[in-house]
Amino acid sequence: MPLIKAVAESNSVIVIGAGISGLAAACKLAGSGLSVTVLEARDRIGGRIFTKRNSASAIELGAEFIHGMPAEIWHPLEQSASDITEVDGDNWCAAEGKLHTCDFFSRVDSILEKMDYSLPDESFLDFLQRCFPNPERDLKLEDAKQRAVNYVSGFNAADPGLVGVHWLIAGMRAENKIQGHRAFRSKNGYQDLLDHFQRQIMDLDVPIQTNTVVESVVWKADRTEITARSGHQSKMVTASKVVITLPLAVLQASSDKASGDRGSVRFIPALPEQKLEALAKMEMGKVVRVVLRFRHRFWEEVLPANKKKTLTEMSFLFSQDEWFPTWWTAMPNKDPIITGWAPFRSAERLSGQSQQSVVQRALQTLAVLLRISLQKLENGLEAAYFHDWQSDPFSRGAYSYGKVGSDGAQQALGAPVANVLFFAGEATDISGHNGTVHGAIASGYRAAEEILQPRK
Repeated sequence: MPLIKAVAESNSVIVIGAGISGLAAACKLAGSGLSVTVLEARDRIGGRIFTKRNSASAIELGAEFIHGMPAEIWHPLEQSASDITEVDGDNWCAAEGKLHTCDFFSRVDSILEKMDYSLPDESFLDFLQRCFPNPERDLKLEDAKQRAVNYVSGFNAADPGLVGVHWLIAGMRAENKIQGHRAFRSKNGYQDLLDHFQRQIMDLDVPIQTNTVVESVVWKADRTEITARSGHQSKMVTASKVVITLPLAVLQASSDKASGDRGSVRFIPALPEQKLEALAKMEMGKVVRVVLRFRHRFWEEVLPANKKKTLTEMSFLFSQDEWFPTWWTAMPNKDPIITGWAPFRSAERLSGQSQQSVVQRALQTLAVLLRISLQKLENGLEAAYFHDWQSDPFSRGAYSYGKVGSDGAQQALGAPVANVLFFAGEATDISGHNGTVHGAIASGYRAAEEILQPRK
């Protein structure tokens, strides 16, 4: 089949990826008068935002929580009059076959506060060993250290032996500026935010070509030639500039000259060495999550030993389980939904398995933690939802983090190349909000501004 060519205008921009950063960049560029086209490999927009609806509630398979009060999210949701609710409820811990209210947060905070940006960078595990050696094996300190490891691997989806302390500190400082200790949800999930950007995209007449997998980007000083495949048809599009919003792991695969697998993109010529060095200093976190919808909130009937109240107000459930160590409900909403979160090693074990296997493992874990019969859970299960982001060729993981020595890597990764290639996506955020939706949006605006700046 012959190659179909489309020649774009001299001031045109191609945005690769219709995730939230690509949508943000497209809106800003088109709103400033440029001709913009978005190419998206999936059959939907949103990227790692993936909201499904059932008759009663939003089911999030990707991003879920609004962390703090970042303007990049709050402003569009407020403009859309979205109904936003703060996460509330009780935190419970499961240990040694018993349930109790959690009391480890202050001890974990005291450990994290000891991280020092002025010292040479090191992995989080090396930091723990250096600052809290614990030769006397104090059980409370050991528990606090393990809880801190669980937090780093759970919240950041990171390998505690790889993630850099400097990167962790930068993220904590950024969170503090936006009240990051608070968490919120929009009524219809992150679909509310996508709807806002989609309305803007439609108003600006920006075409989004879905099911269009970019295979190569040939770039020169004055233009680019992009080859993409849609079904059995191959096409080439030219543009003066390109905004690349590929997730970190996809970009890493694209920089591998031997890689030609689905989702990776060939850059001709190859990306500059500085860009490749930045990619090598970062890592893609791993997470498997499963959402279980039951016929009723069965945990309301669970009464922990020596407690006067049931788990009716349970928001989070923490444990040391090797498969699904963290769970949360829809609190303060009373939907009969509970989500299992399997980061890092747990995700590695689960990734690649069938949905049936993952759901069954999740039910088994929940039965043990809450001391409920597996059969009762199976009989009460109404639906299960799952997406394997590690096996998804267009994401290859959850979200990014910086390894030891990654200082400046985000800036280098996000820097333009030859005033023709521009980079966005949460991994390129330079404000400490890597791995977040608001970081992705900010990066899209930043990339767009870099294109627009010479025109001012």
